[in-house]
Amino acid sequence: MRVLLGVTGGIAAYKVALVARALAEDGHDVRVVPTAASLNFVGRATWEALTGNPATSDTFADVPSVQHVRLGQRADAILVAPATADFLAQFAHGEARDLLGNALLVATCPIVVAPAMHTEMWRNPATQANVVTLRERGVTVLEPAVGRLTGADSGPGRLPDPEKVVAALYAAVDGAADGVTVGAVDDGGGWGDLGGLTVLVTAGGTREPIDPVRYLGNRSSGHQGFALAEAARERGAAVELIAANVSLPSSEGVARTDVETTADLADAVARLAPTADVVIMAAAVADFRPRTATTHKLKKSDDGITLDLEKTEDILAGLVATRPQGQTVVGFAAETGDASASAAEHASAKARRKRADLLVFNEVGVDRGFGNRPNDVRLLNPAGEDVGHAAGSKLAVAHAILDAVVALRRGGAVTPAK
Repeated sequence: MRVLLGVTGGIAAYKVALVARALAEDGHDVRVVPTAASLNFVGRATWEALTGNPATSDTFADVPSVQHVRLGQRADAILVAPATADFLAQFAHGEARDLLGNALLVATCPIVVAPAMHTEMWRNPATQANVVTLRERGVTVLEPAVGRLTGADSGPGRLPDPEKVVAALYAAVDGAADGVTVGAVDDGGGWGDLGGLTVLVTAGGTREPIDPVRYLGNRSSGHQGFALAEAARERGAAVELIAANVSLPSSEGVARTDVETTADLADAVARLAPTADVVIMAAAVADFRPRTATTHKLKKSDDGITLDLEKTEDILAGLVATRPQGQTVVGFAAETGDASASAAEHASAKARRKRADLLVFNEVGVDRGFGNRPNDVRLLNPAGEDVGHAAGSKLAVAHAILDAVVALRRGGAVTPAK
């Protein structure tokens, strides 16, 4: 799951390094948001080294990705430790003085707060009133541990041991939503790892007219392409979506172009692809079209009709051949087996022909692969080698594909599957 870890300006911040490490080792994607005061105790480099993610505290950093909103929206759980008396007052009053305060105001996920302060501060009526307010709003506020504090003081106000803080977060998440499995990575993807990039996604299936009523088409619903567009937007990208005969609503913030035929799709791709950093060709493109479409409806005939078909443009191959430097291209292959080869063998051969950076292959059938149902895909490299597998909801598969795209763009290899 995606854990947003807020660190405020208390000396107990050093203990929270062990919390961050434990969460990361459990497989979670941890993003630390330290307040400016907390950096006097633990530096930014420590948080980034432990989590592998940026540790940003400035509300105006990376403005195009709207971090002050995105961080809170995308978090599956938020933990603030240590939580100072000043932080509790700000949080209880809904103040957004910094990046952490902004993220908390938009969050709808479980929130756990671990206070740490001197005993007198904890017992102060103002602090206790703030704790009551937060608990009434559904925030889990832990009781501080009792023991030695800064200097010679002793009493309630210590940050609980790191393992207890982690256990409290897991308990809050388990109690907040059915189906949340603590200790397993979900389908959330990275924190804004596509920020600053433009991602072009095609979705749906093209239709080639036979007459004013009939067409040649396919069974693509567009769900996987739309999930890719949504996932890319969630991860901070500017998203362009080309929808071929899809009635699904697109996500807020996604620029949409609707098309019908393969020629329409090719025109839209030619217009939008040159400025895209990533192009994902998830649409099912017709391989053939009637050489001539009649202007009147064809009538039934006892002898039937014969259609004269011609090949359509190979949009994916053209993209790969003409793409600008630095662009990442992802293709899709929906295959079935036949007498000459298995579905996987056909997909491998297609990957070698197309030479896209990544080819997403799924074996399809009458009741497999299409529609709003779980998907199961293999990822192939340009050599046709199997380099990964993703299964689950369309959104989970979308994030797995984008994980591979991010790895490729960072110069990492997507290695063949064992």
